[in-house]
Amino acid sequence: MKHEKTYYREAFDSEHGPVVVEGPLSSEELAPYTFDEGLKAFRPADKQFEAVKSIADFEEGRIIIARNNENIVGYVTFLHPDPLERWSEGEMENLIELGAIEVIPQFRGYRIGSRLLEVSMRDEYMEHYIVISTEYYWHWDLKGTGLNIWDYRKVMEKMMAAGGLTPSPTDDPEIISHPANCLMVKIGKHVSEDSVEQFDTLRFLTRHQYRQARR
Repeated sequence: MKHEKTYYREAFDSEHGPVVVEGPLSSEELAPYTFDEGLKAFRPADKQFEAVKSIADFEEGRIIIARNNENIVGYVTFLHPDPLERWSEGEMENLIELGAIEVIPQFRGYRIGSRLLEVSMRDEYMEHYIVISTEYYWHWDLKGTGLNIWDYRKVMEKMMAAGGLTPSPTDDPEIISHPANCLMVKIGKHVSEDSVEQFDTLRFLTRHQYRQARR
């Protein structure tokens, strides 16, 4: 499967100055920018920037950024699921995961998360993918936003909807370990029925394995 990528860009003004949302970008295109120290939800900012640049050069990897002048203040990543996750078990070339999305606190309130997803999905080739996002409440910035779990979940759902992702049932043990966790999914219009059926097996893999064991 050839993973085609088309660059898109939009700009708007904020009280902190102009913001450009653009991508997908390669590691070479990312290199001249600084990565804001506030982007540390997953690991220290410098380490996360290295991870982001490595993802950018994966064949299927996509990095969309929001930058204030030369400083990256938000980003979203897309790549094949981690080999240790159930979502990789089918080795589906047309299944990619929204691996991380992050915006520094100073730039929240400008719909940057939604804008990142909107720009990501402008690429028509995204319609060839099943796009998933696994949402776990322990990754959410409840303290920084002052929101409770359920209000944060509503904000997350609204943001993901900007990219066409909606909640989808699954029996994945980590997701069902707390009712606020959820699997978000967007099935592109060019995805085959066979791929949808294969993905449905992954969504309910525990049930499927149980049935296989009983035969």
